[in-house]
Amino acid sequence: MSFQITVLKVLAGHPEGRASLADLRRGVGILISSGREWTDRTKRLAARAPGLDIFSQSLVLRDADGWQITDAGRTLLASIETLAPTAPEGEQAPDAAATAAPAPILLAPPIRLVHVNRRQQRRRRIGQRPSAVA
Repeated sequence: MSFQITVLKVLAGHPEGRASLADLRRGVGILISSGREWTDRTKRLAARAPGLDIFSQSLVLRDADGWQITDAGRTLLASIETLAPTAPEGEQAPDAAATAAPAPILLAPPIRLVHVNRRQQRRRRIGQRPSAVA
């Protein structure tokens, strides 16, 4: 279920709440690999929404262009984030100013890699034979 929370967070951070499947995978990958803090946070948030199913509850829509979070998805996400502080048990909860809704995660467009051929071809002088390899 914490994976579904991550999907909601990524979609909520995109313009109009819509992302292509490639953008969604990239965003989820970044968050999941960002460390234990994110994993623990999503587990705590998922515990506040037992039985969460983003598709059957119409929190996320899928089509040929990608995935999009619905208003119901945004509402659920906001409600589970504001129910109580997400600090682990035994830690002090942050003050009210620090618990305000985080800024949406905006991902930069993908970097396009360009192939560069660094090998230079040798030029033969006119009238010269290619060297024979012994």
